[in-house]
Amino acid sequence: MVSGTRRLSVALHPNWRNTSTFSPYLNRCSRMSGRDLRAFITHCRTQDGAGKHLVWKRDGSVGSRCQPTEYQRLEAALQARRQESETIAQKVQKTLSAARSSKETSLLRQHRQVWSQEHLRLRTAEEAAVSDLEGFVAQLGSTNGLQDHGSTNELQEHGLHLERERELFKMATVEPVLQLRDDLRFRMDELLLQRLTLHPSEGLQIQQQVNLVKQQQGAVTGRLRAELLALEEEMAALGLEDCVACGSEADPEPVPGEVLEADCPYPELKLSVLQSFQTLAESYRSRQRGITERMGGMDRCCGWSASDHLCFQWTVGQYGPDLPNHRALCADMLLRLLPHRTRQDLMDHERAWDWLRFSQAQLRALAQAGQRDRGELLARALVTLEEARLAHQEELLLHRERRLQLDTCTQLRDKVQQWRARQEEVSQLEALMAARRQEEEERRLGRRRDSEASVRSHQRDKLKEFYARQQDRKERLERRDEERLALLRSSMEEQARRDQERVRYREETLQLRRQEREAGELQRQREQEETRTRLEALRSQVAVVAEADPERMMGETEAWRSRQNEGCEPQKPLYNINTYTDSQIVSDPRVRVEQALREAGLHQTPYARQVLADIRPPRAPRRDTVSAGLRTDSTPGSYEGK
Repeated sequence: MVSGTRRLSVALHPNWRNTSTFSPYLNRCSRMSGRDLRAFITHCRTQDGAGKHLVWKRDGSVGSRCQPTEYQRLEAALQARRQESETIAQKVQKTLSAARSSKETSLLRQHRQVWSQEHLRLRTAEEAAVSDLEGFVAQLGSTNGLQDHGSTNELQEHGLHLERERELFKMATVEPVLQLRDDLRFRMDELLLQRLTLHPSEGLQIQQQVNLVKQQQGAVTGRLRAELLALEEEMAALGLEDCVACGSEADPEPVPGEVLEADCPYPELKLSVLQSFQTLAESYRSRQRGITERMGGMDRCCGWSASDHLCFQWTVGQYGPDLPNHRALCADMLLRLLPHRTRQDLMDHERAWDWLRFSQAQLRALAQAGQRDRGELLARALVTLEEARLAHQEELLLHRERRLQLDTCTQLRDKVQQWRARQEEVSQLEALMAARRQEEEERRLGRRRDSEASVRSHQRDKLKEFYARQQDRKERLERRDEERLALLRSSMEEQARRDQERVRYREETLQLRRQEREAGELQRQREQEETRTRLEALRSQVAVVAEADPERMMGETEAWRSRQNEGCEPQKPLYNINTYTDSQIVSDPRVRVEQALREAGLHQTPYARQVLADIRPPRAPRRDTVSAGLRTDSTPGSYEGK
């Protein structure tokens, strides 16, 4: 069958070995069965002798002749099919490019929406933080009084210093770009209005200005980036994150100091409590060790650099789960921000970050559970130890009470015996004491009278000493109050002097700012006046002066006289007069505006000069009417634009 297929290909095309056009056809014929091939090979009879070809029969012998094949028609059909397939491929390519562009536009629109929401949230947070800071500073200044008034003023002065630095930075970086943009827009407007082309030298100058501004902005950006890196390195050198991490993950003591210092009369009970704390700490330590081992020594950046990981965190934080198709948007933005990372890298990093956060959450939950269980065990241990101590104290108190009762009974028995002996002695001595008491009473009355006299004299002396001490104390208090008053007055005078110096400094600062603003305003007015003077000079140079000639305006024209005379030739004037008609003069808007201003009495005011300078003529002046002096002093078209 393969030999029959080859003979058919030779009959169809003589150069079949060097032709790739019929390769699909040959492949299809090679796959045909014997029955299909016999049905395909037909016997044809030739109609003419031109272009005769041999046809092979089924048994391989030469048969009758057939009509020659039209290769040109087949080639044309093949070319048409190729052209059609190329057209379809181009249409498909255009459709794919349009779909890609629409998809890109949709993604960018969604990114802009997300960034607008994030920008609004960040601006709101910034405003809230600034308002909180200002409120805190105001509250601090109003509540602390004179003690912290200096620190509050330092904060305010520091804020003013930062504001001045921000303004200076803006004037040095943003203002040149804005000025260059306004200048370029003004030049483009002039070129569009005058329909002129830019001179190569001016284009080179503009390009140099743009390159200079780009270099300046690049230098500023590089300096800011270097300062940012220096600050990040300084913050990293402080080790705050390590300190926080160490403080949060540090294991507490296995046994609290309260339990160790607690007084327990039963050593076995205290030993069991200590073993309970050791067992609890060991169990949580083993679980924490297992979680740490599962993390596999992963750092907080999950193997990436700090900048890439920070960019990844910010982007994932912006695209929250409440957004539709947030994972695709987040992946697209990450691929745009991190072009050196592949999608697989992003997926691996996301899995690592999720695993890190899950492990950290497990560690935090484990630490919280450990603290909770340790607190509960500590509370139970303290209660148990306190109950044991109270029980021991109760036993000691009961034993002490029993011994006290026995001692009390013995003492009472001895006291009763002593009381009986003393009672007999008392009854014997009472009579003797009654006699002695009478004699003592008489002597006491005499001594009392003498002592009262001496006491009165002694009291008088004490009263005099008391008054002297009171006078001395009063004088000391007055001297101390006077010294304190002088010290307070000196401190208040010093504070008043400082406040006056501060107020004077602020007044000088405000006066300096006011003078700078006035100088700027005077400079601006001077520039406006110079511009106005220059414009007036330019107007006076290019003004068209036409003398009033009513007779010439109202007289007969040459065309009218020619139509009236129709043949007779009157006396011709010495020269032709070229002037304007009243409708042409009135059609100029400048004449009508000038007439209205003259009627209102405003034709000699600065407002009239400004209005007339802004009004354009109905038809632009020709280039040959502009003087060479104006062209050398200003750029082309500057007179018309101004």
